[in-house]
Amino acid sequence: MRVIAGKFGSRPLKSLKGMSLRPSSDRLRETLFNVLGPLVKDSLFVDCFAGTGAVGIEALSRGAREAMFIENHAPAAKLIQKNLESLEIRSGAEILKMDALRGLEELSDRHLLPDFIFLDPPYAETREYISVLEFIGSARLLAPEGRIIAEHTRRIDLPSFLDDLEQTRVLTQGDAALSFYRLSLAA
Repeated sequence: MRVIAGKFGSRPLKSLKGMSLRPSSDRLRETLFNVLGPLVKDSLFVDCFAGTGAVGIEALSRGAREAMFIENHAPAAKLIQKNLESLEIRSGAEILKMDALRGLEELSDRHLLPDFIFLDPPYAETREYISVLEFIGSARLLAPEGRIIAEHTRRIDLPSFLDDLEQTRVLTQGDAALSFYRLSLAA
């Protein structure tokens, strides 16, 4: 696994041994950031269920002003720290060692409005997708032009509308899919 492009392009990232993490593939991350393009520059990017931190690190590599990593699994949170240190990233990154909903509540309490929130819970945890999306929508925890991107297995369909969110796009690649959401204009 490596950083795809930008300031840290081609630099390796570490992962945990075994199947305790399922990092987003290099190819899927490349597709994601090709879609987001220059909008990532100067953004606040949240990597929720961060795992290795690869997605948030990719955002930093491509010019995000700040990446926040929300990760509850202690070995994964330590791994994110090691990956940041290996790239000598000393500022613009924060690791919130807590579950996704608590991490997002903390962002809301701080009155932060992320430009991007990337969600990648374990594929089998469908309820995690829904509860997190519902919270983001009801708290309106997103910059006005912000986007939520949920990585999931292509075998499940996430809702097209959910509270104050609307799905704007679904991209599939292999067994994975990316569902893009924004705040509903009708809300």
